[in-house]
Amino acid sequence: MELCVIEGDGVGREVIPAALRVLRAVLPDVVVHNAHAGYDYFKTHGTPLPQETIDLALRYRAVLYGAADSPSFPVEGYYSPIIRLRRLLQTYASLRPTRYLPVATARTGVDLMVIRENTEDLYVVSEQTDESGHTSTAQKIITRGATERVSRLAYELARNEGREKVTIVHKANILPQSDGLFRRVALEIATEYPDVITDELLVDTAAYWMVKEPTRFDMILTSNMYGDILSDMAAAWGGGLGFVPALNLGDDAAIAEPVHGAAPDIAGKGIANPTAAILSMAMLLHHQWKLPELAQRIWDAVCVTLRHGDHTVDTFAEGAIGTEAFTDHVIANLI
Repeated sequence: MELCVIEGDGVGREVIPAALRVLRAVLPDVVVHNAHAGYDYFKTHGTPLPQETIDLALRYRAVLYGAADSPSFPVEGYYSPIIRLRRLLQTYASLRPTRYLPVATARTGVDLMVIRENTEDLYVVSEQTDESGHTSTAQKIITRGATERVSRLAYELARNEGREKVTIVHKANILPQSDGLFRRVALEIATEYPDVITDELLVDTAAYWMVKEPTRFDMILTSNMYGDILSDMAAAWGGGLGFVPALNLGDDAAIAEPVHGAAPDIAGKGIANPTAAILSMAMLLHHQWKLPELAQRIWDAVCVTLRHGDHTVDTFAEGAIGTEAFTDHVIANLI
C-alpha cells in the first residue's frame, strides 16, 4: 500500500503524524510519500497545491490530508487545495459518520452518516462582485450525472453497511430547478433499492431534527453545502469536530480528511486531539484499501482509550493529555 500524505497547516502537522503512527502499527509495510499544500505553502511558494503534490495524489489514489488555513477574504492566487484535490481525484462523495464515542460530550444512540455530493453545488467557487462592490453573485451547479453517482454510492453503501434508511435532504420548495433536480434524481435512484427505506426532508427541517433528535437519522444524502453544514452539526453529538472522521471517496480514489480545520490557536502546543485524523485513516483502510478488519482494530483501540480516559475536548485543551500521549495509548490498545 502506498499513501500520499499532506500535513498542511496548523494542527495538521500534529494529528497527521499521529494517524501515521497508528497506521504503521497495523500496516507496517505501508509506503508513505510526503507532499505539501496549504496556505502557509502558498505564502512562501505562490501556490497552495504544487504540481508535485498533484502528481503524487493522482499516482497513488490514496491521500491522508491534514488541514488548510484558508482565509475568509479574497487572496489573489489562492484557492482551497482540498476542493481542488477532490475534483482532480473525482472523490465525488463525502462520507461523514457520527457514532457514539465514550466521551462526556457524545450522545448515546447516535449512529448516522451524512453523504454529500462533493464536486459541485456552490463549491464550484464561481463568484463575482460588480465594479461598484455592492453586489456579489455565486453560481450553484447541480447536474444529473453527479447526483446519480453519489446517490447510487449512498444506496450501495447503505445496503452493504446495514443501514436501513436514507433521508434525502434538499430545499426544492425554494430552488425547484437546482435542488429540484437533485431531489428528482435521488428519488429515481432510490427506486432501484426497494430494500432501503427512503424519506425526504427540507434542509431547515433536517437541521431542526439534527438538534432535537439526531437518532431520527440513519443516513442522509444531500448536496455539497447542506451536507457540509449538517455533518458539522451532527459532529456535536459525536463528541465534537476533534472526534469525528471523514472520507472523500470516488470510484478508484480516496482522501482521508479530518474536518476540524487548522486550529491555529492551539497549533504547536501538542494538545491537538488526533482522534478524527486516526479514524479518518481507518475509513480509508476500510473503504479504499478494503481492509475492514484493520479499520475495526483502530476503532476499537480508540474506543478503549477514550473509555479509560474519559477524554473530552476540554481535557485536550487543558493539557490533561497531549497528542503524543493519547496516540501512545491508542497504539498500546490495538488488539
